[in-house]
Amino acid sequence: MTALTLAACQYKIELIESWEDYVLHLTGLVHQAVERGAKLVLLPEYAGLVLAGQLDTHTRSDLHGSIAGIQPLIPAWVELCEELARTHEIVFQPGSAPILDSDGQYRNRAFLFGPDGLIGHQDKIIMTRFEREQWGIAAGLEGLTAFDTPLGKLGILICYDNEFPMLAHNLANQGVDLILSPSCTDTLAGAYRVRIGAQARALENQIAVLSSPTAGTAPWSPALDENRGRAALYVPSDYGLPPSGIYAESESDEVEESHWLITEIDLDTVRRLRTEGQVATRRDWPEQFGL
Repeated sequence: MTALTLAACQYKIELIESWEDYVLHLTGLVHQAVERGAKLVLLPEYAGLVLAGQLDTHTRSDLHGSIAGIQPLIPAWVELCEELARTHEIVFQPGSAPILDSDGQYRNRAFLFGPDGLIGHQDKIIMTRFEREQWGIAAGLEGLTAFDTPLGKLGILICYDNEFPMLAHNLANQGVDLILSPSCTDTLAGAYRVRIGAQARALENQIAVLSSPTAGTAPWSPALDENRGRAALYVPSDYGLPPSGIYAESESDEVEESHWLITEIDLDTVRRLRTEGQVATRRDWPEQFGL
Protein backbone atom coordinates (compact mmCIF):
# COMPACT_ATOMS: atom_id res chain seq x y z
CA MET A 1 0.00 0.00 0.00
CA THR A 2 1.23 3.51 -0.76
CA ALA A 3 0.92 6.35 1.71
CA LEU A 4 -2.62 6.90 3.00
CA THR A 5 -3.87 10.37 3.95
CA LEU A 6 -6.00 10.36 7.10
CA ALA A 7 -8.11 13.18 8.56
CA ALA A 8 -9.17 13.23 12.22
CA CYS A 9 -11.24 16.13 13.49
CA GLN A 10 -11.04 18.06 16.72
CA TYR A 11 -14.75 18.69 16.43
CA LYS A 12 -16.11 21.89 17.96
CA ILE A 13 -19.60 21.31 19.32
CA GLU A 14 -21.70 24.08 17.80
CA LEU A 15 -25.34 25.06 18.16
CA ILE A 16 -26.79 24.51 14.67
CA GLU A 17 -30.53 25.17 14.72
CA SER A 18 -31.75 24.09 11.28
CA TRP A 19 -31.29 21.05 9.06
CA GLU A 20 -30.21 23.25 6.15
CA ASP A 21 -27.46 24.85 8.22
CA TYR A 22 -26.34 21.45 9.48
CA VAL A 23 -26.04 20.14 5.90
CA LEU A 24 -23.88 23.13 5.01
CA HIS A 25 -21.82 22.62 8.16
CA LEU A 26 -21.07 18.93 7.64
CA THR A 27 -20.63 19.24 3.88
CA GLY A 28 -18.18 22.11 4.30
CA LEU A 29 -16.24 20.33 7.01
CA VAL A 30 -15.79 17.16 4.97
CA HIS A 31 -14.86 19.23 1.92
CA GLN A 32 -12.03 20.84 3.90
CA ALA A 33 -10.52 17.43 4.66
CA VAL A 34 -10.94 16.14 1.12
CA GLU A 35 -9.34 19.29 -0.31
CA ARG A 36 -6.25 18.41 1.71
CA GLY A 37 -6.09 14.94 0.21
CA ALA A 38 -7.89 12.87 2.87
CA LYS A 39 -9.06 9.41 1.82
CA LEU A 40 -10.31 8.50 5.30
CA VAL A 41 -12.27 11.03 7.36
CA LEU A 42 -13.06 10.58 11.07
CA LEU A 43 -15.34 12.57 13.40
CA PRO A 44 -15.73 11.97 17.15
CA GLU A 45 -18.03 10.07 19.44
CA TYR A 46 -21.49 11.66 19.74
CA ALA A 47 -20.82 14.04 16.83
CA GLY A 48 -24.32 13.09 15.67
CA LEU A 49 -25.79 14.57 18.83
CA VAL A 50 -25.18 18.02 17.33
CA LEU A 51 -28.50 17.29 15.58
CA ALA A 52 -30.14 18.13 18.92
CA GLY A 53 -29.51 21.80 18.16
CA GLN A 54 -32.49 21.59 15.81
CA LEU A 55 -34.85 20.76 18.68
CA ASP A 56 -36.68 23.34 20.76
CA THR A 57 -34.77 24.86 23.67
CA HIS A 58 -36.50 22.79 26.35
CA THR A 59 -36.03 19.45 24.57
CA ARG A 60 -32.39 19.92 23.61
CA SER A 61 -31.52 20.97 27.17
CA ASP A 62 -33.01 17.75 28.59
CA LEU A 63 -30.57 14.84 28.86
CA HIS A 64 -33.04 12.13 27.91
CA GLY A 65 -35.30 14.30 25.78
CA SER A 66 -32.44 15.26 23.48
CA ILE A 67 -31.60 11.70 22.44
CA ALA A 68 -35.27 10.82 21.94
CA GLY A 69 -35.80 14.04 20.02
CA ILE A 70 -33.09 13.43 17.42
CA GLN A 71 -34.32 9.96 16.42
CA PRO A 72 -36.55 11.25 13.55
CA LEU A 73 -33.47 13.07 12.18
CA ILE A 74 -31.20 10.01 12.15
CA PRO A 75 -32.29 8.56 8.76
CA ALA A 76 -31.60 11.87 6.98
CA TRP A 77 -28.24 12.13 8.81
CA VAL A 78 -27.23 8.64 7.68
CA GLU A 79 -28.30 9.47 4.12
CA LEU A 80 -26.27 12.69 4.16
CA CYS A 81 -23.16 10.90 5.44
CA GLU A 82 -23.54 8.21 2.79
CA GLU A 83 -23.90 10.85 0.09
CA LEU A 84 -20.71 12.60 1.23
CA ALA A 85 -18.75 9.34 1.16
CA ARG A 86 -20.01 8.53 -2.34
CA THR A 87 -19.48 12.04 -3.70
CA HIS A 88 -15.91 12.35 -2.45
CA GLU A 89 -15.05 8.65 -2.84
CA ILE A 90 -13.76 8.44 0.71
CA VAL A 91 -14.08 6.16 3.71
CA PHE A 92 -16.12 8.25 6.17
CA GLN A 93 -16.77 7.55 9.83
CA PRO A 94 -18.93 10.50 10.97
CA GLY A 95 -18.55 9.78 14.67
CA SER A 96 -21.37 8.19 16.61
CA ALA A 97 -24.91 8.94 17.75
CA PRO A 98 -27.32 7.44 20.29
CA ILE A 99 -29.59 5.23 18.21
CA LEU A 100 -32.90 3.70 19.32
CA ASP A 101 -32.45 -0.01 18.62
CA SER A 102 -35.08 -2.61 17.76
CA ASP A 103 -35.22 -3.84 21.39
CA GLY A 104 -36.16 -0.37 22.68
CA GLN A 105 -32.65 0.37 24.02
CA TYR A 106 -30.43 3.25 22.96
CA ARG A 107 -26.97 2.30 21.73
CA ASN A 108 -23.93 4.41 20.98
CA ARG A 109 -23.52 3.57 17.27
CA ALA A 110 -20.82 4.50 14.77
CA PHE A 111 -21.66 4.08 11.07
CA LEU A 112 -18.99 3.52 8.44
CA PHE A 113 -19.41 4.60 4.81
CA GLY A 114 -17.35 4.08 1.68
CA PRO A 115 -17.43 5.13 -1.97
CA ASP A 116 -20.14 2.51 -2.57
CA GLY A 117 -22.28 3.56 0.40
CA LEU A 118 -22.90 2.10 3.84
CA ILE A 119 -20.31 -0.48 4.89
CA GLY A 120 -21.72 -1.24 8.34
CA HIS A 121 -21.82 -0.04 11.93
CA GLN A 122 -20.11 -0.64 15.24
CA ASP A 123 -21.77 -0.18 18.63
CA LYS A 124 -19.82 0.80 21.72
CA ILE A 125 -19.20 -2.33 23.78
CA ILE A 126 -18.53 -1.01 27.29
CA MET A 127 -20.41 1.96 28.70
CA THR A 128 -18.91 4.69 30.86
CA ARG A 129 -20.51 5.46 34.22
CA PHE A 130 -22.26 8.49 32.72
CA GLU A 131 -23.77 6.45 29.89
CA ARG A 132 -24.67 3.52 32.12
CA GLU A 133 -25.87 5.25 35.28
CA GLN A 134 -27.32 8.57 34.08
CA TRP A 135 -28.06 8.42 30.37
CA GLY A 136 -29.38 4.91 29.97
CA ILE A 137 -27.25 3.92 26.96
CA ALA A 138 -27.04 0.15 26.55
CA ALA A 139 -23.99 -1.90 25.62
CA GLY A 140 -23.60 -3.20 22.09
CA LEU A 141 -24.66 -6.79 21.56
CA GLU A 142 -23.20 -7.59 18.14
CA GLY A 143 -19.53 -7.81 19.09
CA LEU A 144 -16.67 -6.31 17.13
CA THR A 145 -16.42 -6.14 13.34
CA ALA A 146 -13.40 -5.89 11.06
CA PHE A 147 -14.67 -3.85 8.12
CA ASP A 148 -13.37 -4.52 4.63
CA THR A 149 -12.86 -1.15 2.93
CA PRO A 150 -11.03 0.12 -0.16
CA LEU A 151 -8.26 1.20 2.23
CA GLY A 152 -7.89 -2.15 3.97
CA LYS A 153 -9.40 -3.70 7.09
CA LEU A 154 -10.52 -1.20 9.70
CA GLY A 155 -11.97 -1.56 13.18
CA ILE A 156 -13.79 0.94 15.40
CA LEU A 157 -13.39 1.27 19.16
CA ILE A 158 -15.52 4.07 20.57
CA CYS A 159 -13.83 6.11 23.33
CA TYR A 160 -13.89 4.01 26.56
CA ASP A 161 -13.57 0.78 24.55
CA ASN A 162 -9.93 1.75 23.90
CA GLU A 163 -9.18 1.20 27.58
CA PHE A 164 -9.81 -2.56 27.38
CA PRO A 165 -6.98 -4.63 25.84
CA MET A 166 -8.98 -7.62 24.67
CA LEU A 167 -11.24 -5.54 22.43
CA ALA A 168 -8.38 -4.27 20.28
CA HIS A 169 -6.74 -7.70 20.42
CA ASN A 170 -9.96 -9.18 19.03
CA LEU A 171 -9.84 -6.75 16.10
CA ALA A 172 -6.13 -7.43 15.52
CA ASN A 173 -6.89 -11.14 15.35
CA GLN A 174 -9.47 -10.32 12.65
CA GLY A 175 -6.75 -8.71 10.54
CA VAL A 176 -7.31 -5.03 11.31
CA ASP A 177 -4.32 -2.72 10.66
CA LEU A 178 -6.00 0.55 11.70
CA ILE A 179 -8.46 1.22 14.51
CA LEU A 180 -10.65 4.31 14.40
CA SER A 181 -11.17 5.81 17.84
CA PRO A 182 -13.92 8.45 17.97
CA SER A 183 -14.00 9.92 21.49
CA CYS A 184 -15.86 12.39 23.69
CA THR A 185 -14.31 13.41 27.02
CA ASP A 186 -15.12 16.39 29.21
CA THR A 187 -11.87 16.54 31.21
CA LEU A 188 -8.17 16.25 30.48
CA ALA A 189 -8.10 13.15 32.67
CA GLY A 190 -10.67 11.52 30.39
CA ALA A 191 -8.75 12.59 27.29
CA TYR A 192 -5.55 11.09 28.69
CA ARG A 193 -7.29 7.84 29.58
CA VAL A 194 -8.32 7.42 25.95
CA ARG A 195 -4.88 8.50 24.74
CA ILE A 196 -3.02 6.11 27.04
CA GLY A 197 -5.39 3.28 26.11
CA ALA A 198 -5.07 3.95 22.38
CA GLN A 199 -1.28 4.08 22.59
CA ALA A 200 -1.19 0.85 24.55
CA ARG A 201 -3.45 -0.88 22.03
CA ALA A 202 -1.17 0.27 19.18
CA LEU A 203 1.89 -1.03 21.04
CA GLU A 204 0.40 -4.39 22.06
CA ASN A 205 -1.06 -5.26 18.68
CA GLN A 206 1.48 -3.51 16.41
CA ILE A 207 -1.23 -1.55 14.65
CA ALA A 208 -2.18 2.13 14.20
CA VAL A 209 -4.97 3.95 16.08
CA LEU A 210 -6.54 7.18 14.77
CA SER A 211 -8.36 9.30 17.37
CA SER A 212 -10.88 12.13 16.89
CA PRO A 213 -12.26 14.02 19.95
CA THR A 214 -15.05 16.50 20.63
CA ALA A 215 -13.83 19.97 21.58
CA GLY A 216 -15.05 23.24 23.07
CA THR A 217 -18.00 24.11 25.26
CA ALA A 218 -21.69 23.73 24.45
CA PRO A 219 -23.80 25.05 27.35
CA TRP A 220 -26.97 24.23 25.37
CA SER A 221 -26.26 20.48 25.56
CA PRO A 222 -26.38 18.56 28.88
CA ALA A 223 -24.36 15.73 27.32
CA LEU A 224 -21.75 17.70 25.34
CA ASP A 225 -21.39 20.75 27.55
CA GLU A 226 -17.61 20.50 28.06
CA ASN A 227 -15.12 18.79 25.75
CA ARG A 228 -11.33 18.33 25.80
CA GLY A 229 -8.97 16.28 23.69
CA ARG A 230 -6.49 16.13 20.82
CA ALA A 231 -6.82 14.41 17.49
CA ALA A 232 -3.93 12.00 16.99
CA LEU A 233 -2.49 9.01 15.17
CA TYR A 234 -0.76 6.51 17.45
CA VAL A 235 1.65 3.80 16.32
CA PRO A 236 4.05 1.29 17.90
CA SER A 237 7.34 2.74 19.18
CA ASP A 238 9.68 0.92 16.82
CA TYR A 239 11.81 1.09 13.69
CA GLY A 240 10.91 3.86 11.26
CA LEU A 241 8.27 5.38 13.53
CA PRO A 242 8.40 8.08 16.25
CA PRO A 243 9.98 6.78 19.49
CA SER A 244 7.08 8.34 21.42
CA GLY A 245 4.50 6.35 19.48
CA ILE A 246 2.79 9.64 18.61
CA TYR A 247 2.85 9.80 14.82
CA ALA A 248 0.83 13.02 14.66
CA GLU A 249 -1.15 15.07 17.18
CA SER A 250 -3.11 18.30 17.47
CA GLU A 251 -1.23 21.22 19.01
CA SER A 252 -3.76 21.86 21.79
CA ASP A 253 -6.56 20.08 23.62
CA GLU A 254 -8.81 23.12 23.07
CA VAL A 255 -9.97 24.79 19.84
CA GLU A 256 -12.18 27.75 18.95
CA GLU A 257 -13.46 26.03 15.81
CA SER A 258 -13.33 22.55 14.31
CA HIS A 259 -9.79 21.67 13.30
CA TRP A 260 -8.50 18.87 11.08
CA LEU A 261 -5.42 16.82 11.85
CA ILE A 262 -4.24 15.65 8.43
CA THR A 263 -1.48 13.06 8.33
CA GLU A 264 -0.06 10.58 5.86
CA ILE A 265 1.16 7.07 6.71
CA ASP A 266 2.12 3.91 4.89
CA LEU A 267 0.52 1.11 6.92
CA ASP A 268 3.02 -1.36 5.42
CA THR A 269 5.59 0.27 7.71
CA VAL A 270 3.47 -0.74 10.69
CA ARG A 271 2.77 -4.24 9.36
CA ARG A 272 6.48 -4.97 8.86
CA LEU A 273 7.13 -4.45 12.55
CA ARG A 274 5.29 -7.69 13.31
CA THR A 275 8.11 -9.65 11.68
CA GLU A 276 11.02 -7.18 11.60
CA GLY A 277 10.53 -4.98 14.68
CA GLN A 278 12.75 -4.59 17.72
CA VAL A 279 10.08 -6.47 19.65
CA ALA A 280 7.29 -8.88 18.70
CA THR A 281 4.47 -7.98 21.08
CA ARG A 282 1.77 -9.52 18.90
CA ARG A 283 3.67 -12.79 18.47
CA ASP A 284 4.55 -12.95 22.17
CA TRP A 285 1.07 -12.02 23.46
CA PRO A 286 0.08 -15.61 24.48
CA GLU A 287 3.16 -16.04 26.68
CA GLN A 288 1.75 -13.81 29.42
CA PHE A 289 -1.01 -16.33 30.11
CA GLY A 290 1.44 -19.11 30.97
CA LEU A 291 2.59 -17.49 34.20
